[in-house]
Parts: sequence; C-alpha cells; structure tokens
Amino acid sequence: MFRNQYDNDVTVWSPQGRIHQIEYAMEAVKQGSATVGLKSKTHAVLVALKGAQSDLTAHQKKLLRMAPHVAIGIAGLTADGGSLGNFMGKECLHSDFVFEGRLPISGLVNSVGNKTQAPTQGYGRRPVGVGILVAGYDDQGPHIFQTCPSANFYNCKAMAMGSRSQSAGTYLERNCKKFLDCSVDELVNHGLLALGETLPSEQELSISNCSVAIVGKAQDVVMYEDEKVEPFLTGIEETKAAVAADVPMQQDQEVGQGELSGLVPPVSGQPPQDKDDAQPMDTDG
Repeated sequence: MFRNQYDNDVTVWSPQGRIHQIEYAMEAVKQGSATVGLKSKTHAVLVALKGAQSDLTAHQKKLLRMAPHVAIGIAGLTADGGSLGNFMGKECLHSDFVFEGRLPISGLVNSVGNKTQAPTQGYGRRPVGVGILVAGYDDQGPHIFQTCPSANFYNCKAMAMGSRSQSAGTYLERNCKKFLDCSVDELVNHGLLALGETLPSEQELSISNCSVAIVGKAQDVVMYEDEKVEPFLTGIEETKAAVAADVPMQQDQEVGQGELSGLVPPVSGQPPQDKDDAQPMDTDG
C-alpha cells in the first residue's frame, strides 16, 4: 500500500502499525539545527547551533531560559518550540507562586509529555514538530531530559539531536564516562567538540553560529551568546588533544576484543550469518 493513503491524519494507522504523521514530525526534528546536552555531577550544559542566517535575517536562537533553574534547547519547528517553551515557563511560575518552590525537572518534563501526547490521539490535530533537550538542576542534582514529538521523554547522561546528530552522539558515547568528573569549562568544551562533529567539513564553530547555556549547583541558568562564547571556543583545543590521546588506547582495546571474539564458536553449531544474507524489512512504500 502507498504511504499517502494513510498519512492524512494522526488517527490513521497504516497496515504495518505505523502513524506517519508522527514519523513526519520526528523527521522535522532530524532536519533542525543540532543541539547537544550533557551533565556532570554538579552541572548541566546545553550547546546548540543557531538557525540558518540570510542577508536579511539574523540567526535564530535555539537555547531558551525557562526559569532560573531550567534551560531548553530545541531542534525542529521553531514555532512549536516557542509554544512549548511558553507552557514550560508558565508551569515553573505556577510552582513558584503556589508551592513557593522550584518545580522539579522530572515533573516539568512529565507535564510536557502529557501536553505533547494529546495531539497524537485527537482528530484534526497534528503532533508537535520539535524535539527539546531540557537542562536543569533541582534537589536531585543536574538533569538532561529529551522530549520527542511522539510524547516519549528520556532521562539522559548526554544527548544530541538535530541534523547530523549521529556524529555528535558517537562522540558523546565514547567520552560519556569522563563527563561526571569534569569541571564546567571542560564540560562545555566536550559539548562544543560534539557539536563540531555535526558541521560540514568546510564549516567551523564560531561566535556567530553557536550558543551555550549552563546551570548547576549554586548557579542559576547563564546564557552565553556571540562574544561571550569566544573563551570556550579558544579552550577546546586542549580538550581535543586530550581526547585524541585516548583514541589509540581505545583502538588497541577494540583489536584485543576482536581477537578474543574470533575464538568463540558459533552458537548451536550454526555458521554466523552475513549482513548481506539478512532479509529486508517490509515497508509500505
């Protein structure tokens, strides 16, 4: 069956059990400019590429301050991100006035999940086309949460989303064990190095195309834009050299693991199956 027979509304399921409207919304997130979030034991950091710039417009901001203890980074449709950002700001204000205390980050993300879930089951509405990385600090420590258009949300050690985010995710996965004991500057440097992985080879990070947000223990949200980002950009070379020094050691370990794995016989005497022999998955065109 053709896809366009089942993608007119969010309540229509394809024969394969897929909701194409949600998949389209998640594709919008993949097309947005990259955003990276990571945390240590004391701080959470967001770094993001600003939206595309033309001769007549400035870069679009992708990092927003929601409350003294919460900042968000968005990837996808900026209008949807602004709408959810207003909702999150109101939730934080409501907690301040009613309970005279800061809203826990998990409770805030849960409210966002409930709000984004409603359009995925009602006729005549569409899912939000934006993914959000939430960085915050509360009584439980620093947090990085990711929310999706499907209304799923995840508690992360580090996360990247947006265009070419897979390269940034690979960097974060390789170095995530170092993040917990990093200082604030080192944590930002790692975030910028991961963000740089998402850029084409002919582009580089500069004060005009990236921004940084930091929140942590005894520190409210601080946003760094334009010239304020320059000290972080000049400091990433040391972190880059330290990461490069660890690469040969990691490669040696991988070679050793490969040699050992070659001695393990196949299960039940069955020969290992080549990737080329795998059966392709059915799609609906």
